[in-house]
Amino acid sequence: MAYASHADIEARWRTLSATEEAQADTLCSDASAIIDSLVTVDASKLELAKVVCCNMVIRAMSASQSDAYGLSQSSMTAGPYTQSWSYANPSGDMYLTKLDKQMLGITRGYIGSIPPKIAFAGCGCDD
Repeated sequence: MAYASHADIEARWRTLSATEEAQADTLCSDASAIIDSLVTVDASKLELAKVVCCNMVIRAMSASQSDAYGLSQSSMTAGPYTQSWSYANPSGDMYLTKLDKQMLGITRGYIGSIPPKIAFAGCGCDD
């Protein structure tokens, strides 16, 4: 089950062409599968899952756009006419940001240690 549809993408981003609508629906299914692989979405997280799904799809679809939405860096010079851009997600990968993970309740793991208690038989130290 996809948490969002092309209509949800349009409501949050821009109007999509018929081809883009089909692509958005496919990407919504993919994003939902990624979300499901990381967290169990219950009724209390359903709306948040929709928001995260839309965010993932918009990031992926904006990679193919020529507008400034997906830019992470831009440069422009008046003479002798230099212009350059750097896209944040040039390959259109689907990923979760730190905020997306927080909304879904995905937290970082904890790494710790337990100090060992070593006792040797017959040494009188196993009290």
